[in-house]
Amino acid sequence: MTQKRIAIFGSTGSIGTQAIEVIAANPNLFSVEVLTAHTNDELLVQQALQLNANYVVIGDEKKYQSVKQALANTPTKVLAGEKGLEEAAALDSYDMMLAAIVGYAGLKPTLQALENNKTIALANKETLVVAGEIVMKKAVEKRVPIIPVDSEHSAIFQCLVGEGRNKIDKIILTASGGPFLGRKPNFLVNVKRDHALQHPNWSMGAKITIDSATLMNKGLEMIEAKWLFNLEPNQIQVVIHPQSIIHSMVQFQDGSIKAQMGLPDMKLPIQYAMAFPQRIVNNFPRYDFRKPNTLSFDEPDLRTFRNLALAIDALHKGGNMPCVLNAANEIAVYAFLRNRIGFLDMTEMVERTLQKISFIENPTIEELFETDAESRNFAASLVEL
Repeated sequence: MTQKRIAIFGSTGSIGTQAIEVIAANPNLFSVEVLTAHTNDELLVQQALQLNANYVVIGDEKKYQSVKQALANTPTKVLAGEKGLEEAAALDSYDMMLAAIVGYAGLKPTLQALENNKTIALANKETLVVAGEIVMKKAVEKRVPIIPVDSEHSAIFQCLVGEGRNKIDKIILTASGGPFLGRKPNFLVNVKRDHALQHPNWSMGAKITIDSATLMNKGLEMIEAKWLFNLEPNQIQVVIHPQSIIHSMVQFQDGSIKAQMGLPDMKLPIQYAMAFPQRIVNNFPRYDFRKPNTLSFDEPDLRTFRNLALAIDALHKGGNMPCVLNAANEIAVYAFLRNRIGFLDMTEMVERTLQKISFIENPTIEELFETDAESRNFAASLVEL
């Protein structure tokens, strides 16, 4: 395996920092060309110095000078803002983009990388939630692979290796159920930020942890899966699997089911995506079948966790509705994390926004940008941010 030059978009977040651990453990296989961060300039500089990155991008333009000054005695080039992200994405000097920017902000750089024929290791599910049809068409047109990093989609991807000619009956996405599994609305109404951030199995960033607590994350994953694997909505099922050992499954037309299993550790799907098609040695903890452990499965509670029901409706309706769903949810999570709204208020905000924004059946990329802005403005109007 020749050394791959990696551009990590979102290097200071949970996925980005774990990717750097994988790269640091395999310096003969990976090098870093680009690092980007939104506001964490201190960690970005530290990473750039550690990994000898050739380019860094700080999203917050107010911090450009501090990053520039900190790297003044190095050959690292410093860019800033949304234009800086797109400029870095357009570079020829890397082989793979690890798309790990949180939320809608990851869409434009990913599109730019595809335009430039770069392989995508996709950790940003919102890119396909918002513009899945457009992104996947571009990937096919450019003959560029998109390799999923989310543990569930990585599991499906791994189960499908070697199965190209065999038809899928359905895929089964597993969900831990989050910290409030089994709870009812009379409990959830009093949930606070710190409680919601305590995921039982996974170590993730704040936004995705809240999405996991509301089950919105699983709804976004359903929409992402539709585009990644060219599926109909009725071919995508969600089951609650509290142990998070089976990461997802594929059932084929003959009834056979393949599952990908392992301990919950995001470094494994990150490493798999970056090294694909090879599997490389690591020292990650292993699941031990000799230690008794019950693996259980159940239906999700759609009446209590209505975010998942709203996402399923958006998946079936299509058009610009997933874009509306995502934009409203990002505003709702932002407000909840700042203690401006309650846990159940997030669902209310998303639902009202879905009802307010006009449906567009076949939106252009420009119409999706407009939908995103309109949805955020309306959702923000429902709460004082």
